[in-house]
Amino acid sequence: MAIHITDECINCGACEPECPNTAIYEGGSPWAWGDGTELGSVELEDGSEIPGDEPQEPYSEEFFYIVSGKCTECVGFHEEPQCAAVCPVDCCVPDPDYEESNEELEDKQQWLHAS
Repeated sequence: MAIHITDECINCGACEPECPNTAIYEGGSPWAWGDGTELGSVELEDGSEIPGDEPQEPYSEEFFYIVSGKCTECVGFHEEPQCAAVCPVDCCVPDPDYEESNEELEDKQQWLHAS
């Protein structure tokens, strides 16, 4: 499962620098697949391809948010999701809309950071 940030977020920003995939962004900030990864381009679900550095619309205008497609729950880096470990209000929680097995998370981590 990917992690998501609930609306209890106090926007302290403690989570953002802890993410090894650069999957956490401040509310209102655009994101890109290539941020903090090795992705030069990405094939989308519809089969189209975009440059890895192409800005994407923010998921939230108000709160820090996690891009589920980049979240590996820190698999391949740490024993537990670091955003949840440092969150002072426990608002970094598993996202039931993005359930993934440990193997799927490992594959995603390798895809994001293939060199």
